[in-house]
Amino acid sequence: MRAWVFISQIYINFMVARCAKNAEQTVRRNSASQKGNYVPKRAYKYRIYPNAAQVAGLEAMLGAFCDLYNAGLQQRIEAWRRHRIGLRYLDQAAELKAVRAADDRLAGFSYSAEQQVLRRLNKAFESFFRRLKRGEKPGFPRFQAKSRSHSAEFRVGDGLTLKTSGRIGCTGIPGEIKVKWHRGFPEGARTGTAVLSRSAGKWYVTFLLTLPDESPEPADRPAVGLDLGLSSLVATSDGDTVAAPRWARAAQQKTRRLQRRLSRCQRRSKRRTKVKRDLARHHARVANRRRDLLHKLSRDLVDRHGLIAIEDLSVDRLSRSMLARSIHDAAWTQLRRSLEYKAESAGVRVIAVDPRGTSQICSACGVPPPVPKTLAQRRHDCAACGVSLDRDVNAARNILQRAITYPDQGPGAGLRTSSQRVAA
Repeated sequence: MRAWVFISQIYINFMVARCAKNAEQTVRRNSASQKGNYVPKRAYKYRIYPNAAQVAGLEAMLGAFCDLYNAGLQQRIEAWRRHRIGLRYLDQAAELKAVRAADDRLAGFSYSAEQQVLRRLNKAFESFFRRLKRGEKPGFPRFQAKSRSHSAEFRVGDGLTLKTSGRIGCTGIPGEIKVKWHRGFPEGARTGTAVLSRSAGKWYVTFLLTLPDESPEPADRPAVGLDLGLSSLVATSDGDTVAAPRWARAAQQKTRRLQRRLSRCQRRSKRRTKVKRDLARHHARVANRRRDLLHKLSRDLVDRHGLIAIEDLSVDRLSRSMLARSIHDAAWTQLRRSLEYKAESAGVRVIAVDPRGTSQICSACGVPPPVPKTLAQRRHDCAACGVSLDRDVNAARNILQRAITYPDQGPGAGLRTSSQRVAA
């Protein structure tokens, strides 16, 4: 990688590259205005099945991209350490052709994919300086290990192509790679970017689709309030509850067994690599079960309701309590994210309200109890009106009332005593 030390040549090409970038941005703006109003909305992920030769090629490609990332990082460090010069993406992209000419591995793979590697490095530095300006604790970009380099980004049609046979082709990879098309692209979708990734020994391709910016008609269906919890994952204002499966707790025994087996293995041994792969697959199965249930649950709620009221929970703060493991296992943020993007394309409104006091105040008469309920009390028995129902269902009805009464004021609206500290 001797081409990376030609720092003087970088600055000769810097002004030319900057002018080219400005011209390219102008052309893109003009072409975007002529093509219509399209916005990126969806990422579609598919499982791919490469053969042994293709797996070897993909692993060699990820290794070469990892070396390119580390070389670019080293060049930036040395340029600042020796000459107090801060390099940017255009500086390093101007040297990419020389690097490909000096390294046969990089020359065999997609040029645009290698540009994305340098862009990713540039984004890491931009994030570092942004956090530094905000006064936050910055994390300087680090060198990557090949064992943790698992993805490569391509442009569809340039480096990665969709074949008429239903497979995909990748520059530098022999043959065509089999894809499991479990669902098709939406009508009118445009493919722009694709990401090849490796996870727990399996390979995937993710397409970023650009869809027409069309506003769906508002759904004319009943409203519902949702209370998120640990004993019941979701309790609705209709009285329905979904028990929390506790995926990680159910798999905890096997997780501990695999972790103990991994700790007994000698480092850099084949057995350690095998056990490490088994542990990663075990975690992946737990995550897949969680993701599958949350997607099915969010799809069912969006299909049956026109307005969904949820709690605006501060998961970051709650996860620092003694219930951190159970809160992470419940994946409330993942459920909310699934609800929001499904509702956006279905004409359904999702309103987040302040959760304070929702399980204390009576949903029938609005009177708080004389003594706040503890978390161990799972029933709501109102002394004022005599209503008796599940604690979570009562909270879900309060959440729905706040969303209907204050639909456009966002989280924090609808509190009866906003200046006082209220138990949850």
